[in-house]
Amino acid sequence: MKRIEKIYNYICERSGEYTLEQLAGAAGVDASGISERLGILRNNVSMELNVLFKMGKIIKIKGRPVLYFDKETLERLCGKKLGPEPLEVGSLKEIFGDHEDVFFDTNPFKHLIGVNGSLKGPVEQAKAAILYPPNGLHTLIVGQTGVGKTLFVNMMYNYGKFCERLKENAPFKVFNCADYYHNPQLLVSHIFGHVKGAFTGADTDKQGLVEEANGGILFLDEIHRLPPEGQEMIFYFMDTGTFNKLGETDRKRRARVLIIGATTEEHTSSLIKTFVRRIPIVITLPPLQQRPTQEQVDILKFLLTNEAHRVNKPIRIMSEAVKALIASVSYGNIGQLKSNIQLVCATAFVNGIHRNYIEIDFKSLPEHFKSGLLTLGARRQEMIELDQYIDEQIIVSHQEYKVLAEDDPYEPPFNLYKIIEGKAAMLKAEGVPDELIKNFIMADINLHIKSFYNKFNTHLSTRQRILKIVDRKLLELAEEIQLLAKQRLKRDYQDRFLYALSLHLSALLRRLESNQALQYANIESAVRDYPDEYQVALEIKGIIEDNYSVEIPKEELEYFTLLLSSVHEIDQSGQIAVIVAAHGNSTASSMVDAVQKLLGYDNIAAVDMPLEASPKDILDKIIQSVQEINHDLKGILLLVDMGSLTNFEDVIAAKCRVKVRTLDMVSTPLLLEAARKVNEFGQDLDDIYTSLQNFQGYGSRKKNCPHKNEGVILTICASGEGTAIRLKELVEDILDNMVDEHIEVIPLSSKNVRENAEKIQQKHKILASVGIVNPGIDAPFVPLENLINSRGETTLKNIIRNHFSVVEKKQNIVVKNLAEDSMKEFLTYLNPAKIISVLEEFLSVLKKSLKREFTNTMEIKLMIHCGCALERMVIQDGLVYRGDKDSIPPEHVQGVKRSAQVFKNRIGIELTEDEILFIAEIL
Repeated sequence: MKRIEKIYNYICERSGEYTLEQLAGAAGVDASGISERLGILRNNVSMELNVLFKMGKIIKIKGRPVLYFDKETLERLCGKKLGPEPLEVGSLKEIFGDHEDVFFDTNPFKHLIGVNGSLKGPVEQAKAAILYPPNGLHTLIVGQTGVGKTLFVNMMYNYGKFCERLKENAPFKVFNCADYYHNPQLLVSHIFGHVKGAFTGADTDKQGLVEEANGGILFLDEIHRLPPEGQEMIFYFMDTGTFNKLGETDRKRRARVLIIGATTEEHTSSLIKTFVRRIPIVITLPPLQQRPTQEQVDILKFLLTNEAHRVNKPIRIMSEAVKALIASVSYGNIGQLKSNIQLVCATAFVNGIHRNYIEIDFKSLPEHFKSGLLTLGARRQEMIELDQYIDEQIIVSHQEYKVLAEDDPYEPPFNLYKIIEGKAAMLKAEGVPDELIKNFIMADINLHIKSFYNKFNTHLSTRQRILKIVDRKLLELAEEIQLLAKQRLKRDYQDRFLYALSLHLSALLRRLESNQALQYANIESAVRDYPDEYQVALEIKGIIEDNYSVEIPKEELEYFTLLLSSVHEIDQSGQIAVIVAAHGNSTASSMVDAVQKLLGYDNIAAVDMPLEASPKDILDKIIQSVQEINHDLKGILLLVDMGSLTNFEDVIAAKCRVKVRTLDMVSTPLLLEAARKVNEFGQDLDDIYTSLQNFQGYGSRKKNCPHKNEGVILTICASGEGTAIRLKELVEDILDNMVDEHIEVIPLSSKNVRENAEKIQQKHKILASVGIVNPGIDAPFVPLENLINSRGETTLKNIIRNHFSVVEKKQNIVVKNLAEDSMKEFLTYLNPAKIISVLEEFLSVLKKSLKREFTNTMEIKLMIHCGCALERMVIQDGLVYRGDKDSIPPEHVQGVKRSAQVFKNRIGIELTEDEILFIAEIL
C-alpha cells in the first residue's frame, strides 16, 4: 500500500469514530499524531496531507495544531454535500453556519438512548443507508420482538427528511406481512395493487403500497412472512424499479421507493437467498438484556417519563421496584417493559388516585413482577451494576416528555388514566365501596392493556410452541394430566409444568422403546415426603399405560411425584447452571433464547464464538459467563458444539472453583432436556450428565432401527427372492418419496404366506401388503397390477397417511423405476440412469402442451419408446414411418415436436420427423 493511502485510510478510520454531536468540539487528527501512529517521518506526513487536501479528500481545520478530517465521513454525518474543491475552516461548526444549534438539536437520532453506545453501529449504518446516492440503500433490520425496530425505522424516515434526502411530505407506508400470511394473493395485492378482475372480489383497480410510497419509504414489518413469490416480486422491483399489479403481465409501472424490512427471524434462513443478496445493509438491534446497564435504566426512565406525561403527575419509584421491573423482562424486550410499566403505573395511580404524584414500591408490584428480583439475585454481576446507576429512589417529571417518533403504532390510542378517573368518579357517585371500585378498575386496566398489546403479539401460543417438539396426541395427554393435577391437588400448574411434562413424556416413550434404564438417583424419598402427589402420580401412571400400552416402571412414579411438587418455590442457591458455547455469531444465543422462551429459566447462559476467535478468547468468555451467574452454584453443565472444547473443563473448574461437566454436539432438544433436568429436582451433576449422554431427542425413532412396535410393509411374490426383492426396492423408493421416517419392507414368498405373515404380525405392526397374493391378514392389500398404475400408489399413500406425516411430492416413483429397469434390457449405448430425468422432463412438457394426464402404463410406454428412439438417433438407425400420417391428429404431432425440444436442449439429440410420428401414434 502506498504511503499516501496509509495516511488517508488512517484519517478515515479516526474520523469514523466521531458522532455528530462530537463534531461541535475539537475533531480530527494532526500530523504529529499520524507520524507517531504510522511510523512515518513528520515532514513526509505533512507533504502527503497537502496532496490529500488539494485533491479535496480531507478538510483542513485551522488552529494549533492544524487538524484534518475526512470529507466523505463528514458528509455522511451531517447529511450535506460539501463539493469537490478543497475546504479549509476554523472549526467544523462553521459548516453548519447559522443553523448550528438547530442542526444538532433536531437531528432525529440525537435523543435515541444508546446512540453513542450499543446503537452507535446501527445508527451509522442507518445514516449510510439513507444518504447513499442516489436514492439510498434498501435495508433489513433484524431483532427480537420488542427491541424497537419500528421506532428505529421511524427515526430513519425522519432523518431522511432532516438531511433533505426525502421531501418533507414524503410518504411513509407501513405494512405487516403477517396480517395476510395465509393469503399470499391478497398480500401481494396489498403491496403491488391489482387490476379489476384479477381475482374473485376484485371489482375495481386498486393502488398498492409501492405506488403509494413513491418518493418515500415502504416499511415491511415481519418481512419473513412474505411468501417466496412475494419476495421475488420485491427483489425484482429493487433491481429494476418496475413492477406490475396483480392481474397484469407486463412490468411497465415505475416507482422510486426505499424498502426497509424488519424480521425477528434469522434472515439467512427465513428469506430466500436471491432476496437477501439484494439487501446491502443488514442492521441488527440488540435485545434489552444485552444492552449496557446504564442504557437499561435510561430506557426505564424514558418510559416512566412518558407515563408521567400522560397522567400529568411526577412518578417516584423505589430502587427495588426498578430492579424487579428490569429483571421481569424475558423475551419481550422494550415492548414488554413498556407494557409492564403501564400496568404498574396504572395500578399505582388507582391506589393513590387523589395524590399529586404516583408512587411505586416493591410491595405494590404484581407477584409475577416481584419474581424478577429473585431472578436478578441469581445474576450477581448485573445486580452490582444496577446499584451503580440507581439511587434509593428515582423521580421522573411529567414535564420532561420527549417525542422520538410521530404516529407510533405501538402507542395506545387512549389515555388510560383518563379512563380510570372517569370510571372511578362514576362508580363513586353510585355509592360503590372504594375496595370494589379498585377491583373493577384493575380488571378494566388489564383488559385495555392486554387487548392493545395482543395486536402486536407475534409469539406462538403455548400449544403451537410445544407442538414444534412433541406430537399432538402426546400434548393432549399432558394437558389432560395437567387438568387432573389441578383438580386433585388444588394448585395452579402453569405452562412451565406443561412443557416439562410433555418433554419428559416424549423422552420417556423413546426410552421405553429402546429398553433404556431410567437414570435418576437420590429421589426415593419423594414418595415419603409428598404422599398427596404420589397418589396423583399413580393415576398419571395408569393414564399413560392406557394410552400407549406400555408398562411404566416404579422410578417414574417418583419422577411424577417430584414434578407435581416442584410447583413450590425453589431455592435459588445450590443450583446447577447450564452454559452453551457454540461457534458462530448467534448460534448459542439462538438456542438459549428458544429455551428461555419455552421454559423461562434464568440459569442458562450463551457464549457465541466467532470462527476467527482464538482459543484463549473463547476460554475467557466462558469463564466470564460462569463468574457472572455464579451464585453458590453446585455445578456447571457446559454444552458445546465441538469436542475440542471439552478440553476447557479442568481449567474452568480450577479458575471458578466449581465442578464442570461437558457434553458436545449441543442441539436445542439437548439444551431443553438439560434445562429441564437441572431445574426440576436438584439432581447431582454427574447423574444429569450421564442421563444426557443417552438422550435421543423428543422426535421419532432413527432410521434403520427395527423395533417390535414399528410398522412394516410386506411384499409378496412367487418366491421370496428375485422379483420379490425388486418389488421390495420399488416399494422402498415409493415410501422414501412419501415420508421422512424409515418404514421396513419385508419380502415374502407366496408359499405359506398367511402363516409367515401372522408370525411377523406378532413382532411388528403390518401397515399393508403389496404383491400377487392377498395374505388374508388384518391389514390393507394392494395388488401388484394396481401398484403399476397410479391407483396403487395413491392407495399406499392413503394407508401411510394414517400413521405418518406424508410429504406431497410430485415425482412418480413407479413410472421412473419400471421404465428405468426396462430400458436397461433394451439400451446399449445410452445410460438409462442418466437419461431418465430427461425423459421425465419430456413427459412433463408433453402433458402441459396437450393439457392432459397419462396413466402410469402410458407413461412407462412412452418413456421406454422415447429412450429407444434416442438410442436409434445416436447410432443413426431411425425408424421410417409407413402409416397414414393424415390419421394422426395434428395437435399430437405439434405437441410431440415442441416437447422433443427437451432432448435437443438437454442432451443434444434431435428426433427425426418419422420418430415424432411414431410417438404421436402412441398417443
